[in-house]
Amino acid sequence: MMALPETQTKKIMKNLGKSPRHFRFIIALFLCMGAGVIQAKERLPNVILIFADDLGYGDVGAFYDDCPFETPRLDQMASEGAMLTRFYVPTPFCAPSRGTILTGRYPFRHTVVRNPAPDAGQNNIGLPSSEITIAEILKEQGYSTAMFGKWHLGHREQWLPRTQGFDEYQGILYSNDMFPVQMVRNEEVIEYPVPQGKLSQLYTDLTLDFVERKQEDPFFVYLPMAMPHKPLAVSDDFYTPDTPKNLYADVIAELDYSVGRILDRLEELKLDENTLVIFTSDNGPFFGGSSGGLRGMKGRIWEGGYRVPMIVRMPGTIPKGVVNPHPAATIDILPTICQLTGSPIPGDRVIDGTDLMPMLVDGQIKSPHEAIFGMSGAKLVVIQSDEWKLHVMNPGSVNMVSGPLEIARKRMNRRAPDGVTIIAPFEQADITEYPGISTGVEPSAMMLFDVRNDPGEQVDLADKNPRVVKRLKGLFDRMKAQIPDLPTAETEYLFTEESQKSGKLMRLIGGELRYDKIPNSQKHLLKE
Repeated sequence: MMALPETQTKKIMKNLGKSPRHFRFIIALFLCMGAGVIQAKERLPNVILIFADDLGYGDVGAFYDDCPFETPRLDQMASEGAMLTRFYVPTPFCAPSRGTILTGRYPFRHTVVRNPAPDAGQNNIGLPSSEITIAEILKEQGYSTAMFGKWHLGHREQWLPRTQGFDEYQGILYSNDMFPVQMVRNEEVIEYPVPQGKLSQLYTDLTLDFVERKQEDPFFVYLPMAMPHKPLAVSDDFYTPDTPKNLYADVIAELDYSVGRILDRLEELKLDENTLVIFTSDNGPFFGGSSGGLRGMKGRIWEGGYRVPMIVRMPGTIPKGVVNPHPAATIDILPTICQLTGSPIPGDRVIDGTDLMPMLVDGQIKSPHEAIFGMSGAKLVVIQSDEWKLHVMNPGSVNMVSGPLEIARKRMNRRAPDGVTIIAPFEQADITEYPGISTGVEPSAMMLFDVRNDPGEQVDLADKNPRVVKRLKGLFDRMKAQIPDLPTAETEYLFTEESQKSGKLMRLIGGELRYDKIPNSQKHLLKE
């Protein structure tokens, strides 16, 4: 059985001894160590953080009985470790969520509250150098650090991954449908354009190579996969052209297989008992996926946009088959990793998260948070506490589609595969393949839901629970008062104002870390 480092053991025992409700965890900890005394261990634990892109709560079988996809390896991972069934991101969008999982801070604190997008001229957005990431913390402890996959926290030189504690980086700096789609290694473009069917396999191969090279040292790998973000794409081994309407299932199958490859290799190298593996997603699903019986989807502030799968595995430390139904969030990832590795949590700033290990070893341990908050853009909009969820702001539509179908389809397809610059299968999921449920009470401000018993947010209970509403609104207002005035993002949009109003994207040409190379076919749109 794996033993925890002595410094970590002292921290856990000191912190947990303060509250009687942690007696369960202390007992479970001793049981899962298989000994009455936790012995010191020289080797620091490794960490692999896998962050899927737009993976819905219902896209993983272990979380949803009616899951339309096969996920045997993720289901196995859940059975061999712990799953949190009410796990939340801070926002239903890509970049802010990524800033939070790396810093343990809500987006209004790390300031990335919107998505960088070079083809829309949104280039002046990035994670400030003053923010401290998991990679920077672990690097100070002697860890080798690497990141393979989607960054989306700034694509200018001052914000690239290796400025934030990563020794190595390879991937696409933003979403895989944003022009120009180019592969970057460290600070250099190494491939343009990029056949996207290779991304899941490539990022997994890079991770395995790094693990094998660094197996004698403590390592941290941040693996933000490209899939199942659109455009959906898979390798030849998983592509099923005979079922063209089943591309999303192919993508999930390869993502699941990739996680299995990593777990198998850790076992082969005898590293699995000393490696914490975390699997979760940056927000809810896009079209073609499944919100798992939840209302809403990516981009919407209903439960389907915020709640994501969460699985953690570390044999010998985390018992098998733990299912915890209490709320936690990606703000908790950094403190959990710090506690496990004996690393100091930054003390010069607010860290919104806390150590999740008690919840991971005992499914009956409740959330350490009095409340968890959700944002949309720069606004605080939602608060959760125990079973209650209060929509302070009107959540609006459950669907990202608005207006006539053909107009909406055209808008959604501005970054569709074209076979030249965005190379992926043409048979993408259609906007009619809505991933969530759309029934229930009409949306309005100050709706209260019991999401423990009504996860689909069907029945508003605000009128019957005025004291709960008052308590949550008070907590919400205190947190809202901490939000600073965040600057409006500057634009480097090169086209005319008329083009900008119409939503025209710049089909930028790649090959270099610059975002001003306009193809001949669009030069007539340039400002004079």
